[in-house]
Amino acid sequence: MTSSFFVAFATFFATVGVADVAFIFAGLTRNYTPRQRVVAATRGVLVAAGILLFFSFVGNLILEGFGITLPALRVAGGILLLLIAIDMVFARHSGGTGTTSEEEAEATGREDISVFPLAMPLLAGAGSISAVILFTTGAPSDIDFWLVIAALLATLFLAWLALLAAIPIQRLLGLTGMSVVSRVVGILLTALAIQFIFDGVVASGVLGSRAGTGAI
Repeated sequence: MTSSFFVAFATFFATVGVADVAFIFAGLTRNYTPRQRVVAATRGVLVAAGILLFFSFVGNLILEGFGITLPALRVAGGILLLLIAIDMVFARHSGGTGTTSEEEAEATGREDISVFPLAMPLLAGAGSISAVILFTTGAPSDIDFWLVIAALLATLFLAWLALLAAIPIQRLLGLTGMSVVSRVVGILLTALAIQFIFDGVVASGVLGSRAGTGAI
């Protein structure tokens, strides 16, 4: 059961993009006072938590409403996580865990960046929402479900701490240090994404049905 927590935590840490968000937050709040930075970080994390918790509890209903099976979600989520992981390994910027150039340009002109772009799409983006639905709908028991929720909240708490320490961390590690951390996490996420795809294909029964057809 504890493996559910650690696997979910590692995935959320990567899809939320704690290190990347801290860098972006430091740039967007460079003219903020320390108090304004704390308020923006706290509000952004709370809004993101509300969004992700919403999808964690109604994700199954959403899947049923659109007629999406869990194996299909596993494959789709695995592909999305794989794309994010590849961007992390090669230090490329994408909309999966960050903002587009147009969104960044709009955000620089806003006085309050806590809801947009901090809460969404930075913290609660396409990758993290997909991961939340994937883990909560696929939880084999209630205990595993709440372990996933605990992993999500732990990740958001860590993100909140990273936002508060964004500028000191940026000065301490520098671009090279942050890139190394991002690439290591990206490699681990790549393997995890491939496993999601494998599990989804096997659970779908596609391979078994083809094998049966061939045997006939």
